[in-house]
Parts: sequence; structure tokens; C-alpha cells
Amino acid sequence: MMKKHFKKTLASLLAVLTCVSSMSAFSAIAEDTAEDDAPVVGLGTIEAETLKGVDQVWTSIYATEVPGYSGEGFAYLTSSPISFKVEVEEEGMYQIDVRAVQILDEGGRQQTISINGIDYTYNMPYLDTWTDVSFGVFRLKAGVNEITLKPIYGYGAYDTITVQKAVLPTLTGDSVPCDPKATDETKALMKYLSSVYGKQILTGQQEIYGGGHGVQTSIRYDAQKDQCIDENGKVYTIIEGDYGEDDQGNKFPWHCTDETGIDYVYNTQNHVYGYNNYDQECNYLKELTGDYPAIRGFDLNCHNPGFGWEDGVTDRMIQWGKKNGIVTTSWHCTVPTSMDDFEIDEEGNITKISNDWQQFTYSEKTDFKPSNVLIEGTKENVFYNEAIRLAAVELKKLQDEGIPVIFRPLHEAEGNPGQNADGSGSWFWWGKEGAEVYKQLWKYLYDKLTNEYGLHNLIWEQNLYAWSDESALWYTGDDYVDIVGFDKYNTTYNRHDGNTTGPNEDAESKIFWSLVDYVDNKKLVSMPENDSIPSIENMVVEDAMWLYFCTWYDGESGAPQFISGTEYQNPETVKSIFQSEYAVTLSELPEDLYKWDGSTEETTPTETADDPTSPSEETTEPTTERQVGKSSGDVNCDGEVDVVDVLVLNKYLLGVAQLTPEGQQNADFNGSKKLEDADAMMILKAIVKLVDFPA
Repeated sequence: MMKKHFKKTLASLLAVLTCVSSMSAFSAIAEDTAEDDAPVVGLGTIEAETLKGVDQVWTSIYATEVPGYSGEGFAYLTSSPISFKVEVEEEGMYQIDVRAVQILDEGGRQQTISINGIDYTYNMPYLDTWTDVSFGVFRLKAGVNEITLKPIYGYGAYDTITVQKAVLPTLTGDSVPCDPKATDETKALMKYLSSVYGKQILTGQQEIYGGGHGVQTSIRYDAQKDQCIDENGKVYTIIEGDYGEDDQGNKFPWHCTDETGIDYVYNTQNHVYGYNNYDQECNYLKELTGDYPAIRGFDLNCHNPGFGWEDGVTDRMIQWGKKNGIVTTSWHCTVPTSMDDFEIDEEGNITKISNDWQQFTYSEKTDFKPSNVLIEGTKENVFYNEAIRLAAVELKKLQDEGIPVIFRPLHEAEGNPGQNADGSGSWFWWGKEGAEVYKQLWKYLYDKLTNEYGLHNLIWEQNLYAWSDESALWYTGDDYVDIVGFDKYNTTYNRHDGNTTGPNEDAESKIFWSLVDYVDNKKLVSMPENDSIPSIENMVVEDAMWLYFCTWYDGESGAPQFISGTEYQNPETVKSIFQSEYAVTLSELPEDLYKWDGSTEETTPTETADDPTSPSEETTEPTTERQVGKSSGDVNCDGEVDVVDVLVLNKYLLGVAQLTPEGQQNADFNGSKKLEDADAMMILKAIVKLVDFPA
């Protein structure tokens, strides 16, 4: 999937050479330098049939001919792994491409590539002719790296394998919201996000929702004095017009507050007031790192048809925005577990609905049919319209306050995707009928909120989960999306950081660049949920500077502690991230963020030669040409030395081309007075800077 952005100039030219001559240029390097039976090569292309573990050279797959291979044949991955070693001068990101055929499975066949013992998977599509395929970009260390193709599912045919320095594009991402009527504040925030993207990462933290982090107090209601008072005699302010009545007919205020603004809520079981510490995670980060995150995550789950309750989430969103913070919200929209518990009349009025939250779910385990949402008058249509209306009421309050929202609805839709994007891997109801229905749901929601309810303070973030090849089929389209996101949950499995225990600080660069490619570099790429935060060093070295991360909240008793638990975070790493010049925290956001016009544009952190986390300065495609005027290697006498000269020399050695006397002299690279394969090899080595040109 990297073909749009990762150029193959050198690799493609080298592939031409291997087709012209049976000589594999980099196999020759292997013969020169291998210390064992695993070939050691430099950057470039190697014939797959020369790799360690290839027990036979294939020219057909059993009875099926596959003509067009280069070299003597190809490798067929069946029961044994095949491997080679590649030596690189510097640590960084490298692209691995193969020329392959896969005729076993029309639905695609999972291939496993291991880089220095760490496995990555790629679903190779059905290919009945030799096709260039990119496995993606991977981090290689300076020195020798072992690359292995594992036959976990296997049965792929490999003609050549190419390793080259990844030429990564400059990250852009559209700075203009997809909503043409976006508010000025939304435009300003979008412009700021775009200015930061690729240079720094915005820190973020999700707060708990659904009444979590409950704290019981000693505050009681004194009916005779009509006061809320605690055991120390402190009096709390009663929120007027909000009284309830218990089973004995005694009235009481539901809410009271104090000078700190905490909303204390009456508990009908123990008759005292308590509150939910929604600030727990952010306060932990402030104490640990010295600052709050730039982004705070919320959820609109509490505003739901049937069992909705008021937990103050909208007020907290507004308060955060007024602090100059960035607001993002997900929407765990719940539906009836059984549609028999929900009824409407002929005019579409709700006549029956449960007020028990346990009768609702956002999982796929419901008979709620997403496709019926799109049919006017169905029960699903009526219910979803009411859910949208309730969410719109809250979002409108933020718009009225001039606060834009990164809106992340209908997330993780594909779950573990099926090969046909049929929704079979989805764990949320909005994805269970597949990609096409899901995309219609997204467009329906977009139309209702923007056109019917006039909400233009939303930055639309589409957050799929696996971001496999099938996941791309779920993308709704550029006209409906501003940001694409990936949720990173990989501390306990699928590790790529080389460790077996502790927090997984992998930057997930392969997925990052896959997302960039999926949206053709037109949209910003974020990490809206994560367990372990990627380390700054990994993100910088791997060129995977996500727009923002947003660590999930600490669970209640026995549940994962995503931000404060040492299983998921190394506190010192978290501290170093928040204090890094590459990360943006709350106090580092521009003043008057929602009026930002670029005049205080952030600059890339200063790079120093001694800083191991300094990003690479290489932003342009490396040249394969030598300075004009030097004659050694200039076989075709055009004043330049490039791979064309190697091609011409190979043709001469095969007897299918002629050289001028000057060309023959220039081709004698090693000064042996005899033209041979070694001359072509040395010219090629000099072009890719493995050796120096003769003086």
C-alpha cells in the first residue's frame, strides 16, 4: 500500500538489471561478505532463490507455470523460513518490496516477515502474474539486520526482494475542515493542528465516563434548615429547581456544589452526597509531569434515549475549552438490546422505551439493524434520530461558546475485519452489517448534524481499528473526514519494540505510514486511543509523528490502569514525553487558540548532531548519479555515471551490445585490463556509495 509515496527508483532500475543478466548484483555481494549460509547484502535487490532456507529453485508452482521471473527461478515459501541479512550504515526507516505471485487463495494470503526477530504481517492479495508488492517501511538498526519470511500461512512465491532507504513524503494533511460552513474557531483549530502535524505531537488524555471514579463524602441534607452540610459544618450551595422525593415523601436537592465547582450528587441508598472525580487522570499527569495534556477526551454516552442522565460532561467540555484546551469526544451511542423493548406509533412517536441502562448496548449483540436507520419510519430510524438530536443539543452548547470539537463517532467500526468487509469482525453495532452500511450511517450522521442541526464546530475524525487492507474499504471519503485515527492497544501482544514485558512504547510506524497512504497524505493522522504511549525517540527515529495521542482512562477496581499503571506506562517515560520539546502540553498551546491565524506558528525543535532523537534531514529522494566529468564507470560516455552504465556493460558482457574504445576504458573500473562481471558490480557499488570511485 506504500506505492503512492515511497519511490522505487533505485530498486526498479536494479530489477531491470537482474532481468537483463542472470547475475544477481547483490547475490555477488553476498558471496563476498557472507560469514555463514545466510546472505549478507547491502541496499538493493536480491534474488529470492539465493536466500538461506531455499531448498530448491522453483520455475513453476507444481503444475502451474509462472513465467517472467528473473534469475534462475524463484523461492516458494512452504514449510521452511527463508532469510538473508542486510547491512545498513545508519538506523532509520527502510522500505522492503518484493516481486511476488500468490495463486493459492483468491481471498488473500497472510505473509509474515520478521525483522530482527520481530514479526509483521501482510495480507498478500491473489496475484497470478509477477507483481511488485510493498511490505511497507520498517526500522532497521545500524549494522547487520536479519530479515526472514516465515511460513506461518505462507505459500507465496518470491522472485526478488528489494531493501532501500524509505523516501517518506513531507506530511501535509488538509488544514481546511471538510465542512464548508465550519465556524471561524473550527477553521482556526484545524489550521493549528495542520501546522503542528509532522513536527510535534499533541499530548492527550481520555477522562472516565459513565459515573466512574466515584467519591463518597459526608455531605448530608438538613431538611429543617434546607441546607447541604458536611460533618465539619461546611455549608454547600444547593442548585435550585432540582429537588427529588424519596419513598417516604421527603424532598431533597439532587445537586449541591462549593467554591471549587464540584458537582455533588445525592445518593438515594446511603443518603449522602458524592461526586465523580473526572479529573483524576489529568491531575495525575499534572503532578507527574508538571503540566496538563493539550487534549482532553470526553464521551457523550450519558445523553441517550431512554436512560440518559446528566453527568456534567458538556460543562466539563466547555470548561476545558475555556482553559484554551482542545476538546475531543467519542460517542458510545447505545441502542436497545432487543427492539421488542422499543415501540413507536404510526406517527413515529416513541410509545415504549426502557429507562434501565442494562437494556441497552453499543455492542453487536443486539437485533437493532443498522441498515434500517436509513429507512424513514422504521424503529431504528426513529431511535437513531432521537439519539442524534440529544447529542446535537449538547454539541450546540459548545458551538454557542465558540468551542470546536474533534468529533469521533462510530469508532473502531470494522473491528477485526473480514476479507469482504462484511462486518463479521465488528464488536460495535454500527459495524455489524459491513462497510457499505457503515459508510451510509456516517454520511447520515454528518448530514443530520451539519445540515439539519446547523453544527459547524465539528472536526470529523474517522477512527477505524485494524487499518488492514480491508479497513480501507470502510473509509467514508475525503468530503466527510478531517482526521483518520488508529487505536493502539498492543502492550501485551503484537509487540514490535523488541521487549517481551513492560510497556510497549512502539511508534507503530508501519501503521502510521499506511494511514498516510490510505488517505493520499490529504488528512491528518492521529492516535485517538492508546494504552502505552509511544516514546518520543521511537516516533522521531521512525518518522511517525502522530498528530496526537490520547491515553485511555484508568478503570475501576481490577480494571486496567492505562495511565497510572506500570503495566502500561513507565512513569519516567511519560514524564520525558510531556517535557520533551517534541510534545505539546496545555500551557504550550498558542494563546487564543481558537482565534489562531498562524502568526505564532510552532517551529520544529532544534536539531543537534548529538541528539539521538533528532529527525533525519533527508527529505528528498536520494540521487543515484555521480558528479558529471569523471570518466571511470561512464560506460556510455554521456558524462554521467548511473545505473544505465551498468545496464550497458551487462549487455556488452552478454554479447548484445557494443562499446566504444573510450567506453571500454571507462568500464574497466578495477583496472584489470579485462572487462568482466566484477566491473559491473563495482560500478553499481560505487553508485550506491558502497565503495569510492577511482581517483
